[in-house]
Amino acid sequence: MRTEKDFLGEIEIHDDKLYGIHSVRAQANFPAKSHFPIEWYSAIGLVKKAYYRTYRNFRDTARQKQLNGPTGHQWMSDQQVNSLEEAAEEISSGRYFNHFIVPGIQGGAGTSINMNINEIIANTALKKSGHNPGEYEITDPLDHANIFQSTNDVVPTALHLSLMQQSHKLETSINKLRFSLEELETQHRNILRQGYTQMQKAVPSSYGHLFSSYSDALSRDWWRVSRIRERLKEVNLGGGAAGTGMGIPRYFILNAIAELRKLTNLPLSHSENLADTTMNQDSLVEVHAILKAHAVNLEKISNDLRLIGSDISRHQSLKIPQKQMGSSIMPGKVNPVIVEYVVSVSHKVYANDQMISGLAGQGCLDLNAYLPSIGVAMLESFNLLESACRSLHQNMLKDLQIDAEDEQKDLFKSASITTALVPYIGHKEAEKIALEMKDAQESIFEVNDRLKVLSDKLLREILKPSSLISKGFSLNDLPENQKHP
Repeated sequence: MRTEKDFLGEIEIHDDKLYGIHSVRAQANFPAKSHFPIEWYSAIGLVKKAYYRTYRNFRDTARQKQLNGPTGHQWMSDQQVNSLEEAAEEISSGRYFNHFIVPGIQGGAGTSINMNINEIIANTALKKSGHNPGEYEITDPLDHANIFQSTNDVVPTALHLSLMQQSHKLETSINKLRFSLEELETQHRNILRQGYTQMQKAVPSSYGHLFSSYSDALSRDWWRVSRIRERLKEVNLGGGAAGTGMGIPRYFILNAIAELRKLTNLPLSHSENLADTTMNQDSLVEVHAILKAHAVNLEKISNDLRLIGSDISRHQSLKIPQKQMGSSIMPGKVNPVIVEYVVSVSHKVYANDQMISGLAGQGCLDLNAYLPSIGVAMLESFNLLESACRSLHQNMLKDLQIDAEDEQKDLFKSASITTALVPYIGHKEAEKIALEMKDAQESIFEVNDRLKVLSDKLLREILKPSSLISKGFSLNDLPENQKHP
């Protein structure tokens, strides 16, 4: 065991642990075991690495000019800086995450997050240089790992970075889902489908129309998500406490962002108003609104597929893939678990959106203390939506089955198909056929054969798939006696 001290007292910590007293206090203060995203953790490692590189350049520039370090500061040696940078690099790849013990939901605007990582970096650097964790007189979490940094700029910059990285993953998954819908549209372009409005049978449509509508909605989602980086690229790196830059060398304010750009290949830029970027989180609210819109479209698609594929009222013309056993007591039962998963994801995103909006508005004066909860919810929504897109693509759309013959039989027995006859025989005559179809439970061909309203040839011409799914009709489609009244 080792003993660590702060101005509040002492705490015993196991020798092999890379976290320190600040992390232990945070864990005790925030006892709920809420998950902290490894993506954010890794991004903080990248930000720290950029800072250590900036520090090395700053130190070397000062030495060339034969300048001493700031009062009370001794320049770190190459070995110290290298050890810190190596530790930060390892954190950026996800190492030592088991030593990160601070929960996602917490108070303090992220100070506990920053200090937990500072302690991991300092103790890892100590081990790399042949020392034991806790020997902070050599490498200290505050004086060295946190050199010229503040939680107020390191943690939110890393959040923006991790969100930009996740946005690219979501873009990719949306595109794969969109392309699979486009394939379904091409395959089933001319397959007729019973249309529905307000849960009642309506005019005929096609599966091509259905899938193309879904694809277009996802195209809009992709476009919005592809613009997320623009909304996140401005960061407050170098702003220090409350975006004031107090206690931060101007060299860091101007150059740290360039180092981070090199490390990430992302279009990060320095905010012109560091105080604004530090205190206001409306950009995160805007980004999550984009995610919410995508969740709405995914829910709509999933609900439609679940409804069309259900066996409540008629034979299933569209069959949802069977993916797992649906009941522990009813043999052979299979449920639409994929679309149910997507609907559940969508509602979790809606809940996150409400929390993010509320906590962004709770930001008080110069800093938002609730950034950790906002960031955790943001990353959760990104991950959930990416997984929902992936599951719909892999586990649902690839194996959808459509019985075109059964669908067409059902459609021709639906009274709503008489809408296609209105331009030829008028509303009242079409209504007679519709009512007779309902009363006799017969198809439109059987009823027309009995009532002799239209010739069989003309009726079949009107009701062929290419006619039904064309956009409107032209004068040339009408019989000769209707073209010249």
